[in-house]
Amino acid sequence: MYRRVAIIGGGAAAAALLSELLERQPAQPLHLDWYTGGGTPARGVAYGTRSDRHLLNVRAASMSMFAARPRGFLDFAQRGDHTIAGTDFLPRRLYGDYLEAEVARALERASDAGHDVRVLPFAVEAVVPERDGVTVVHGEENTRVDAAVLALGSLPPQPLGGVSEAALASGRYVTEPWGFLASVKPDARPRKVVIIGLGLTAVDVLLELSEQWPNAQFVAVSRHGLLPEPHLETASAPADDSGELIEAMRDAPDIRSWIRLLREAAAQSSDWRTVVDSLRPHTPGLWALLPDVERSRFLRHARWAWERVRHRMPPQVMTAMQALEQAGRLQRRRGRLQAVEVSNDKLHLDIRLPHGEGIDAMDADLVIQTVGLNTDVRRTQHPLVRQLVTNGHVTPDPLGLGCIATVEGRLQHNDQTWPHFYAIGTLLRGALWESTAMPEIRQQARNLADRILAP
Repeated sequence: MYRRVAIIGGGAAAAALLSELLERQPAQPLHLDWYTGGGTPARGVAYGTRSDRHLLNVRAASMSMFAARPRGFLDFAQRGDHTIAGTDFLPRRLYGDYLEAEVARALERASDAGHDVRVLPFAVEAVVPERDGVTVVHGEENTRVDAAVLALGSLPPQPLGGVSEAALASGRYVTEPWGFLASVKPDARPRKVVIIGLGLTAVDVLLELSEQWPNAQFVAVSRHGLLPEPHLETASAPADDSGELIEAMRDAPDIRSWIRLLREAAAQSSDWRTVVDSLRPHTPGLWALLPDVERSRFLRHARWAWERVRHRMPPQVMTAMQALEQAGRLQRRRGRLQAVEVSNDKLHLDIRLPHGEGIDAMDADLVIQTVGLNTDVRRTQHPLVRQLVTNGHVTPDPLGLGCIATVEGRLQHNDQTWPHFYAIGTLLRGALWESTAMPEIRQQARNLADRILAP
């Protein structure tokens, strides 16, 4: 059992691990240092929004922080509104409240149990892992711990290639949409907004800005110009455990075969969503079977399709998107961003059209980049991650999916595994693929807490 543990990161993954550790009532007191990096602990970027328009894309009954208490979030929500059902898609703001409440409860229990927990609103500047422990550095303080866990979430987004320095300096090209949305005020002026990307973050941006700016027009550009698929109005479950499909995929670990098998299974199912959802518990094992060349093929050719069927919109959000389009306020276009330059008081964009159809030029008052999670530790400007990569303490995933690690979360370097240095959440995407949603993170937190507290 580790006696002194550092958790680095202030979001939901860190909160889940902290709470799991303090729920266990270990035989010996723990000393936990939680470096939250500032901001509100537990909420992070994902649940920091205060807008009720931003909904969870998972039903309430599946969003407990604890694998052992599956009704946790639902019970919390129903205390405020008994009409809430487990099948509802609730505001992310409410989920952030739940995370904060669970952390406060865990910290209170920790004090009663004699644990020493320090919640430190600082960013860690350096981590030095060794065979017998880890040193954590912030400011003038160097702290030696028995184990350290990186729970950093998504890395800061980087501007796409082709965006000029002048465009970035103008403040009209936004790379971090959540900070921008937090500062948006109602404004009736007409304007043209271009959204780069069409995933769930783009949908949240469109929901908020279309309400705050009632006379704004929106153009959303992505490789295929498609919105995420919606959830069904009512919850559904697979007719079986998809055992035959899983075995067939294991027997043929290549992307072309998997696409064929999934299409066949979807055609035989009453709804394709049940097929996709049946893969969820098996995804890490299936991903582990793929060689790098097949993983690369998936990222190039099939990732966009998987993301839009796996990470779906609540039905009411799809209705809102359809209303925007029907009102003529939202246009979806296919293409890739080629260049963004400042032109007079606007931004000028060049969009490369698919199939060699040329360049589509357009002007915009504002461009917002919403291209998904940044997990590429090779190119990040995150100071701690840069230190770890530069000093060779972690090995970047070759496909930009976080760090090389074991499926249990132990980080690796130079083909060796650190015995006391772990990650949880987004940085494990290369090892697990599905490693960003709360159902996966809570299981990681439970397993990692078992490992940390093991005698």
